[in-house]
Amino acid sequence: MKTTPKISTFVAIAALLLVMAVAISIWSFDQIQVTSDAQKQNVLILDKADELLSSLIDAETGQRGYLLTGDETFLQPYLAIRNSVASNLTQLSEITKISAANQHLNLVAPLIDAKMAELKRLIELRRENKMTAVTAEVREGHGKRLMDSIRAEMYSFIQIERDALAQKEVELKSNMRRMFNIIITAALLWTLFALAFIYLIYRQSQQKLKNIVHLETQHLLEAQENTNKKLQQVNVTLQDSEEKLAVTLNSIGDAVITTDAEARVTLLNPLAEQLTGWTRAEAAGRPIGEIFPIINKETRLAATIPVMETLAHGTIQGLANHTVLIARDGSECDIADSCAPIRDRDGQVVGAVLVFRNVSDEYAVQQALRDNAALIQTIINTVADGIITLHARNGIIETANPTAQRMFGFSATELTGLNFSTLIVGARLKLPRCAR
Repeated sequence: MKTTPKISTFVAIAALLLVMAVAISIWSFDQIQVTSDAQKQNVLILDKADELLSSLIDAETGQRGYLLTGDETFLQPYLAIRNSVASNLTQLSEITKISAANQHLNLVAPLIDAKMAELKRLIELRRENKMTAVTAEVREGHGKRLMDSIRAEMYSFIQIERDALAQKEVELKSNMRRMFNIIITAALLWTLFALAFIYLIYRQSQQKLKNIVHLETQHLLEAQENTNKKLQQVNVTLQDSEEKLAVTLNSIGDAVITTDAEARVTLLNPLAEQLTGWTRAEAAGRPIGEIFPIINKETRLAATIPVMETLAHGTIQGLANHTVLIARDGSECDIADSCAPIRDRDGQVVGAVLVFRNVSDEYAVQQALRDNAALIQTIINTVADGIITLHARNGIIETANPTAQRMFGFSATELTGLNFSTLIVGARLKLPRCAR
């Protein structure tokens, strides 16, 4: 009960400070808005002044081009501002609030009228082909002097507006700093009053909070103890599962790589480390394409890693034949593999397991057999004796070398599939003279 009047006093003071801070902030914001609007007005004036001066310069440049060439297209800038330059100057004068700047506009108005008249006069002389008069007028330099005077007055006008813009920027920064200081000060005062208020409340309810905290602490300790026991059981189970999985992966004869749902490597067994050249620690978290680069053996082009298709469609994928794995050290080996999805309890694909093996020796044996068969066939095709191979059961001719084809007068296509007994008694039998 003793703290109630103090709390009421703090609340009243805080409310008063809040009202004062809001009022001062609104006033500062209005000042910032006024300064910002004035800046925008200065920028608009500068843009219009630059546009007016640029249009006059373009008109003069176009007029010179017309005087030299007689091409009417050069007059487009002049024609564009001929009827609007006076109104543009009037608009610029109306929006200019600085009297010194307006004085320059008043001085430049007759100069612009004289310049436009000079442009018109020379254009008309050129249209009448009075080139002597045009040349004399240009040499006199009256138009150049007019344009120099216009530039001087406009540059003075622009400089005054730029100085005003710079002043507005200084005012805006000052207003912003003032508003920032007001906000910081109000925030600090509010923080101090808040801390004091919290301290009073804390003293009033300290004992009650201690009791509540003590009870909650007991409950949390009990809950934490139960949780720790469950976690220990889970850890034991996980360790046992991981040990069994590690033994299984290390003992199988194939290389194994697992990934997460983003195709980042999570595990390699020892054989996979040996074939890829990456250790499990180095490969963890890296994209599968970096650890398992594969190419087509014949084209040497990059092959598609089946992990991507498995993760995308949740199906088992395999590699095409003649796929080569490039190890980290640049060595190569032929591989065969398959990839299957890893799913969670809800059936969602959360990763992939890639199982592959080195088949370089198998491919070498197959190639050696093909080479031996090709060698034998070459020998058969080059010997001087006729050689025919028959099916063991029905005597059907399976192959015939070129010598046999010449002896019997049949092509290889005609002999293949023919019964050998039919060949012997056929009318087309052609034996060498010495055999008859």
